Amino acid sequence: MPRRVRFAANGVALVLEIPADSLPQALFWGHDSLADVDLAELKLSSGRPNASNGLDDPRPVALLPEAWTGWTGTAGLDGHRLGEAWSPQFTPESVAITGTEGLGGSLVVTALDAVADLAMTLEVEMVPSGLVRMRASVQNLSPAPYVVDGLQLALPVPGYADDVLDLAGRWAKERTPQRSRFQVGSHLREGRHGRTGADAAFVLTAGESGFSFDRGEVWGMHVAFSGNHRTIAERAFTGERLLLGGELLLPGEVVLAQDESYSSPYIYAAYGQGLDESAARIHEFLRARDEHPRSPRPVVMNVWEAVYFDHDRSKLADLAVVAAEVGVERFVLDDGWFGARRDDTAGLGDWHVSRDVWGEGGFESLVKHVTSLGMEFGLWFEPEMVNIDSDLARRHPEWMLQVPGRLPLEFRNQQVLDISHPGAFAYIRDSIVGLVREHGIRFIKWDHNRDLIDAGSTRTGRAGVHEQTLATYRLLREIREACPDLEIESCSSGGARIDLAILEHTDRVWASDCIDAHERQQIQRWTAQLLPPELVGSHVGAEQAHTTGRRLDLSFRAATALFGHFGIEWDLTSASAEDLAALTEWVDFYKSERNLIHTGRLVRATSEDESLWLHGTVSPDRTRALYSVSLLERPVTWPAGRVRLPGLDAETLYRVFPTGPQASDDFDPKIHPAWWSMRGLTLPGAVLSRIGIEIPALRVDHSVLIGVERVDSAIHRSLRTHREGGLRA
Repeated sequence: MPRRVRFAANGVALVLEIPADSLPQALFWGHDSLADVDLAELKLSSGRPNASNGLDDPRPVALLPEAWTGWTGTAGLDGHRLGEAWSPQFTPESVAITGTEGLGGSLVVTALDAVADLAMTLEVEMVPSGLVRMRASVQNLSPAPYVVDGLQLALPVPGYADDVLDLAGRWAKERTPQRSRFQVGSHLREGRHGRTGADAAFVLTAGESGFSFDRGEVWGMHVAFSGNHRTIAERAFTGERLLLGGELLLPGEVVLAQDESYSSPYIYAAYGQGLDESAARIHEFLRARDEHPRSPRPVVMNVWEAVYFDHDRSKLADLAVVAAEVGVERFVLDDGWFGARRDDTAGLGDWHVSRDVWGEGGFESLVKHVTSLGMEFGLWFEPEMVNIDSDLARRHPEWMLQVPGRLPLEFRNQQVLDISHPGAFAYIRDSIVGLVREHGIRFIKWDHNRDLIDAGSTRTGRAGVHEQTLATYRLLREIREACPDLEIESCSSGGARIDLAILEHTDRVWASDCIDAHERQQIQRWTAQLLPPELVGSHVGAEQAHTTGRRLDLSFRAATALFGHFGIEWDLTSASAEDLAALTEWVDFYKSERNLIHTGRLVRATSEDESLWLHGTVSPDRTRALYSVSLLERPVTWPAGRVRLPGLDAETLYRVFPTGPQASDDFDPKIHPAWWSMRGLTLPGAVLSRIGIEIPALRVDHSVLIGVERVDSAIHRSLRTHREGGLRA
């Protein structure tokens, strides 16, 4: 009899069956409402009618789909031994199960194909948040080499998962949602950039027709890999619907000698009643990690859009003074401090302080100046890249990724350094560690500004994206081990390297090079499908956005940056006294609310023809919440109807009040609802989340912040008689 395993955690169940003659199959993945149901009686694992002109004995698709079972869709293992062993049949050899009732568990299955001389290991884990993660490893047991062309894992979704949502994008406009029907065939999203990509599918989600942030069952999959990858929503003619994912291997990247093995990246799978619940499972998993940032996320000042390549020590010193005055806690010097790097055409790779810029001791004095003002000092690097016009490239042309006989086309005037080369690896590691230790650097902005095109190794002659990606992880790990107090940001032309694998080695990501608050509303909204706000850098820029030219009020720029790891990227020495005073208020407000923002549960909603956006965070005990409501376009109808506040406890009485630096005492009945003048109203959570409240009349590209806090029980009793009046308000 097949062995059956059931894992459950936080309202999610995953039921697996392990036949004696094939790899494990998922019988069920979804809401844990079948806890007491005998799945055998429901005949979920057998008894399906045969497809017309189909197999006489149909078999369910395994977590690693195999062709011998009759599956004609995407194969789990795609490989061969010079034309042989191309269709393996794995039989389980051992099964190890661990778990705690209600807190998930893990399954490890080792399997063998003695004829093909291949071994397979499958790992499946459900973490306490209800998130599922899986990976596979194939081992070659033969003296003859085995070529691995692909290794994908799959999970089924039900037949009523009719919609597919994933993300597209480009530089400075990352995380653009796109939705389609789940049609027969493969919805294939491949990333061939050698990095995650601004256009990555990110989290590919299948769900009930019309699913939204707070409704409809959804099943999402994320491939945790920072190189080439593929994510697939596949529907077979026999009716199966699968989500699959894995690394996209270039020809010849993985050739296994005897006893060598290849492991796929982790595949993360999140189920939820709506996108917010699905995202919350990932956020809870990340926050439970030992390496997750625990200290309050400091206010960051990055100087890129303030000075660009013009690194004048006097100017930077003045900027640091103003930054400290408004409350900045971390001051980051961006590109242009090293070698011959006066623009983006030269010097990349020469990681030594430029005497041409700083003279004798100028850099050290700036660092001391910044730290004397009570701020940490941070520094920009782009370790994996090199300019042709650099001392490094002239000394070691063999350290650049290339096809033999030609360099790749230039991309932002640069080439890619082969980090898998031992010499290049040691040079970068030692350069960064030396600078960090010498100057007491506490933070690195780790950039990566080009795709890996024709990325071949001069040592092997083979494509090198796979090795480059793993070497980058190893490089980050060794630097952090050598500098345990160092924090690292993953930046890649903005948001082109954001995935759960890079987050194993870094402390935050840069969501986009675009800090235009209008664009950032969407970028951050959908980055949050994977990452909680404390991991996402979000900065207040100048009045006129560098990337778009759009002019926006400070209140909107700051309110947008608030729901992330807050920072500033603006020449504050040219700001007016009025703007500096207002910015100081926003910095103080962020500091007062960052614990709530960075520990609470994300909520999102739209209304008024999707022109009015709400997002917010609700504390884990649901006693406090902070919401931002923004008008991004002119809707067809106006004024807006009541805005519902999701995530609150239905039985709790809450006080709702205007908050944030822009919540002035001025009251205009043409703009503000009546409760605004009363500095709040008191209503049960059920009313706030189902009926909602009136909001001020907003102009396009303006926001309002709404605070919510639980009313204590004594006050609750005294205010009970006023509920109806509050509702009318």
